[in-house]
Amino acid sequence: MESTGSRLGLSLGIIALAAPIVALGLFIGTFAITAVEAARSNPLAGATFYTNPESTARVAAAAAAEADPDSADTFTLARLADQPAATWLVPERNPMDTVRSDVAGIADAAAAAGQLPVFVIYGIPDRDCGNFSSGGLSETDYPIWVESIATALDTRAAVVILEPDALALAQQCGNVPQRVAQIQQGVAALQGTLATVYLDAGHSDWLDAATTANLLNQAGVQNVRGFATNVSNYNDSAAEQAFGEAVSALTNGAHFIVDTSRNGVGSNGEWCNPTGRALGATPEATTDDGLRDANLWVKEPGESDGTCNNGPAAGEWWPERALELAAAAGW
Repeated sequence: MESTGSRLGLSLGIIALAAPIVALGLFIGTFAITAVEAARSNPLAGATFYTNPESTARVAAAAAAEADPDSADTFTLARLADQPAATWLVPERNPMDTVRSDVAGIADAAAAAGQLPVFVIYGIPDRDCGNFSSGGLSETDYPIWVESIATALDTRAAVVILEPDALALAQQCGNVPQRVAQIQQGVAALQGTLATVYLDAGHSDWLDAATTANLLNQAGVQNVRGFATNVSNYNDSAAEQAFGEAVSALTNGAHFIVDTSRNGVGSNGEWCNPTGRALGATPEATTDDGLRDANLWVKEPGESDGTCNNGPAAGEWWPERALELAAAAGW
């Protein structure tokens, strides 16, 4: 396994060799691109995001088509499954001995399709602090697991969202120093890879912008592309835009993405399987020069948040709720 240090050393060497060429290029009239312009450019611009054929939505749509191929519900589920959503990497499904090959296989399939995969790394120790999505790895195994993911992405492009809720929950869980250090480990492992990385920042109805920015700065947001908001939540895009801009202003202009999978009518204040919600904007990179890089479906819309409001276990497919979300969005 190639170490993070060797990746970083190689990158610094390439930068040093390229410096004279870059300096010459700056003099080439209208073709020159300044460092500031390069920093503003959206690395996700023009990307088509990957639709994983093994996603829960795809599996559910295939089962519906086999059972009742001509029903309206089957058509709706098929349309839902056609939307690209993130692949969540969890040690329960992607253990230490297979996670590298799992990631490489998905990333290679995405590249063959001309698409960009989105991964969520979700295996931090004491994950979710014993709530519906509890679990995670030991403090010894976690950095090794993340390093395996990083190694798979050394030569493969991807979007990575690092550890939903980990920083935002840290104060409540009483483990801020540990969580910050663990996210720092993830940042260090992923630096030098081809991944575009966003640290999870909670959402607009959780911690205030100043507290969120402080945690992100401690965790190393300056060493990645930026942060993600609204992951697995329901807040409307206007609220997340304002929150993202406020956090960005306190993190030296970090860019952000928004999970729009279930925010079509905003939030009613509940986070766990609330009724009356709707699908949001479909996944797409932004086309302007703003701070928001993309709308993504980080949470698969038809998956349960947990055993609340009559839902199945967290992460399990819930066809009735998937259809309700689609209907409320006018699908």
